[in-house]
Amino acid sequence: MLQAIPKTVTFNEFVAWYPENSASRYELHNGVIVEMPLGTGEHSDVTGFISSEINFEIRRSQLVYSIPGDCLLKPARNESGYQPDVIVLDRTALLNEPRWKKESIITMGATVRLAVEVVSTNWRDDYFFKASDYEEMGIPEYWIVDYLGLGGRKFIGNPKQPTLSVCQLVDGEYQVKQFRESERVESLAFPELNLTVEQIFRAG
Repeated sequence: MLQAIPKTVTFNEFVAWYPENSASRYELHNGVIVEMPLGTGEHSDVTGFISSEINFEIRRSQLVYSIPGDCLLKPARNESGYQPDVIVLDRTALLNEPRWKKESIITMGATVRLAVEVVSTNWRDDYFFKASDYEEMGIPEYWIVDYLGLGGRKFIGNPKQPTLSVCQLVDGEYQVKQFRESERVESLAFPELNLTVEQIFRAG
């Protein structure tokens, strides 16, 4: 379970509080500092595989994108701050980010080409809160990688099954496409990406 630190803070207070070189990762959820659980080996394998495959595609296509080691997303409407499992940034757009150079903070959705969350026991955060906040920020593409089929039935069907949901921004709202098993993931950010759900899930 997540461990919450029972004090409401602003985003700027959270940034100032964040321990330097911390072994733990933290997010801010509506003013509450939340310690994120240490990922399982499978979770880490899936995250690492996605990052490496997308990084290869960035190099192959010679895109001016990067995958930062650390990055904090600041939604516009509330006192929250998220650290996606994988995030792809448009390096040219970073010039317009006022807090990037000194703090690794992203405030504009247009800077983000893709955000990825690999689902764990706190699946509600990925399907409810982060999807809503990423949509409002204007992040054009968001993957919810539910390799264990943990999400609610209204999100991944009944019976539950491992599912990769791709949320793509259309007229300001996310349209969701779901992919399973041997299906190739369709990405707007990486239209030539040749990767199946099975390959991603098998990494874990």
